[in-house]
Amino acid sequence: MDTTGLLLQLFVTFLMIGAVSFGGGYSMIPIIEREVVHGHQWMTLPAFTDVIAVAGMSPGPIATNSAIFVGYKLAGVPGAFAATLGMVLPSLGIILIVASFFYKVKNSELVKRGFYGLRPIITGLIFYAAISFAIGNGVLPTSVGSFDWHTVSLIAIFAASLVALIKFKAHPVVVILLSGLAGTALYS
Repeated sequence: MDTTGLLLQLFVTFLMIGAVSFGGGYSMIPIIEREVVHGHQWMTLPAFTDVIAVAGMSPGPIATNSAIFVGYKLAGVPGAFAATLGMVLPSLGIILIVASFFYKVKNSELVKRGFYGLRPIITGLIFYAAISFAIGNGVLPTSVGSFDWHTVSLIAIFAASLVALIKFKAHPVVVILLSGLAGTALYS
């Protein structure tokens, strides 16, 4: 495919993702994965997971950062620009429209109920993304009987991180650094 065609595909793909995705960047990850890994087959799942890891640690919204990294990997700076423009245009348009009349309907019971109805699916999409990445990267086995030392140690790091975040209210940066140190110690 020529560069112009790829840039157009990047733009249109991320425009569609940006137009139909609600709930923030983490809930968009399964949709981005479906298009990038399974739909267009631009990346393998491990390569996409690396993109998400870097995008998540970079400043800014994870979905936009993901678009930048995917676009850059496929077509350099023009690809990053095309994917990013596609990702942010729908949000920008929707925000401008919503902001123009939100104050008129912000106290509407129908609007409040609609937002309450969206919360469970957003949580489900985030949960799905976590499980999908865990299975795709060997953190969780694809079958119950295939737990080995490596899998158990990864689950232990996950559990310890979760406890540190929820129970002890540890700062996420500290948890990330300690998890990285644990990984270095266990897997070197």
